[in-house]
Amino acid sequence: MISSNILTGLNPQQLEAVTLPHGCALILAGAGSGKTRVLTTRIAWLIQTGQVGPYGILAVTFTNKAAREMLTRVAAMLPINTRGMWVGTFHGLCNRMLRIHHRDAGLPQAFQILDSQDQMAVIKRLLKSLDVDEERYSPRDLQYFVNANKEAGKRPSAVEAGDEWSRRMIQLYAEYDQQCNREGAVDFAELLLRCYELLSRNETLRAHYQQRFAHILVDEFQDTNRLQYRWLQLLAGANSAMFAVGDDDQSIYTFRGASPQNMFDFERDFARGKVIKLEQNYRSQGNILDAANALISRNSKRLGKKLWTQAGEGSPLSVHEALTDVDEAAFIVERIQGLRSEGTRPSEIAVLYRANAQSRVLEHALFNAGLPYRVYGGLRFFERQEIKHALAYLRLVANPEDDGAFLRVINIPARGIGSRSLEQLQEISRLRGVSLWQAACSKPLSGKAAQALAAFVQLIEELARDCRELSLPEIAERVIARSGLKEYYAGDKDGRDRIENLEELINAAAGFDPDESLLRSEQAVNGLGSDAEAPLPSERDANFILSAFLAHAALEAGEHQAAAGADALQLMTVHAAKGLEFQAVFISGLEEGLFPHENSLTEGAGVEEERRLMYVAITRARRHLCLSHAQTRMLHGQTRYNIPSRFLDELPARLIRRVGGRAAARLGTGEHAATAVALSTYAAPSPASPWRIGQDVVHPKFGPGVIVSVLGGGDDARVEVNFRQVGRKELVLAYARLTPA
Repeated sequence: MISSNILTGLNPQQLEAVTLPHGCALILAGAGSGKTRVLTTRIAWLIQTGQVGPYGILAVTFTNKAAREMLTRVAAMLPINTRGMWVGTFHGLCNRMLRIHHRDAGLPQAFQILDSQDQMAVIKRLLKSLDVDEERYSPRDLQYFVNANKEAGKRPSAVEAGDEWSRRMIQLYAEYDQQCNREGAVDFAELLLRCYELLSRNETLRAHYQQRFAHILVDEFQDTNRLQYRWLQLLAGANSAMFAVGDDDQSIYTFRGASPQNMFDFERDFARGKVIKLEQNYRSQGNILDAANALISRNSKRLGKKLWTQAGEGSPLSVHEALTDVDEAAFIVERIQGLRSEGTRPSEIAVLYRANAQSRVLEHALFNAGLPYRVYGGLRFFERQEIKHALAYLRLVANPEDDGAFLRVINIPARGIGSRSLEQLQEISRLRGVSLWQAACSKPLSGKAAQALAAFVQLIEELARDCRELSLPEIAERVIARSGLKEYYAGDKDGRDRIENLEELINAAAGFDPDESLLRSEQAVNGLGSDAEAPLPSERDANFILSAFLAHAALEAGEHQAAAGADALQLMTVHAAKGLEFQAVFISGLEEGLFPHENSLTEGAGVEEERRLMYVAITRARRHLCLSHAQTRMLHGQTRYNIPSRFLDELPARLIRRVGGRAAARLGTGEHAATAVALSTYAAPSPASPWRIGQDVVHPKFGPGVIVSVLGGGDDARVEVNFRQVGRKELVLAYARLTPA
């Protein structure tokens, strides 16, 4: 007898989706609508009603964690052994299939899987064996080139060469493929491509799996790429029931190859109009959902749905405009302290930001307030690889005898000093009882390694000499520029974020207060009180301030790190927040050029993805949602004068409550007053021009914007305007046709 217990508590739309008769369907599952429950209950219902056995189901998701949760839930509903079921990630299922059919796939039975680091090691070994100029064809560039083409389903012979560089990269891709085949190794992208090719050419095998998997269920369908979609098409036979669950409004990974178009194609190729919308939200209160619905409705290409809830309207959304990014962080800390005093646990509070580099100012404010936090899905600012590399260079400039810093960057970026040469250098250092720096200065190596080591020593000496007369932010900027770190990370898959973090380190140096840091480091490290003797400001040279800054960075990296399992508030990018939910959410940095990101402003599709990202951010909140932006922000080593994000304008006014904070209230005194005076003085109109920095203006073609600089005078007077729709433009005032907003 069939039990209906597993169907208890489903709403009408969920019940319809779970109990669909055999056939294909697209389940359009809104945020917080219970999609995981629907997917797992569908599997249990199919098995319980005898429509299919446990091993006749193929269920695909994107993370091992999600796959484990799916199996756990099914096992809790049915008394079956789920161990052998085909439930897993795309890569995991392809690996399983290739292991079974390794001969047909042209692989050894014990083929090895290369993770990203293993793949990089293979690529470096290949380039070295071919004596390739790594300055022109870097290992990171080749890794990206190989993976991008594999994920597009392209072998070297199918890649088009547009220039000499791409022709050479295609050749190296072919060499890499051959080397992996010789060694019996496959990278992650190869798993899916090799499995797709196996099914494409082996009709018997394809028919076997099409007959076996009568039901194919796919989670997070909006995140599939084109090759994954084609792989699913191969597995779907004439009688297969494809059940795809996803949300086109939460498609935010096109930079990883995800294609929102797949959902539209699925409706055309499989569902053929059979679309069930899960719109009842079990997470957020009504005002939050109304804001999300109003925002996403502005996207032109979507399947369309409208979230609703029975949880009541709840509180309005709070919007705060700060003078600076530092004031914004102070406001957020103040509101967090208020939420904690009302009983909200820190782990139920999240602070979201568009770019990783934004975390530094927030971390600094939390650090000073003594609030424990955890950076979710990433590292704290001063613990990030690129920052630790840059700090190591700065440590060498301050003290060349620092062996730890020397070892960290001696070959970052690669300069041809191999492990054998480094071992030789370390042995000389040990035998002579001197630092690695002193050993390096004695010119102990020969050949190319000697030339590379001499160039490194010369670089550090020149930086130390140049930095003696520079300010701290100028020192940081000079070292980052001369070290080659920006170029080193340019080809990295996370290169943009890493470069933004390096630029944020310059901002950290610009905002560093040596007096405050000296006192804190003395108290923390030496146990001294506030009356401890300290060098007078006049006695503090560039090296002293640099050393104080390095001590400050070490302290911020090491203190207030929330232990595993501790009740700490969460900091994360909006991308990292997908799939999570919190009682209270702060979305910071809502400014044009930051969120939406400046790289998206030149194309409509880019802005639509940024809007989907904002939709994801809003729908993370259950009860409290606070949106903030700043008039000025230090980014990329420069002060930016910003206009509020268009997304704020796209939210209904009835849902918004403008709020202030202590930082805004005390602008009349102290440091905030000084900042306000400085800004108003800097932004004042000059006698030669009626325009001022920070002024809101409108252009008949480019629309609204804000003046970020005023240049020249007379007939040559110009302004640079950051326009909301098209980004920055420099205009000659005589022909600009600008009007005040």
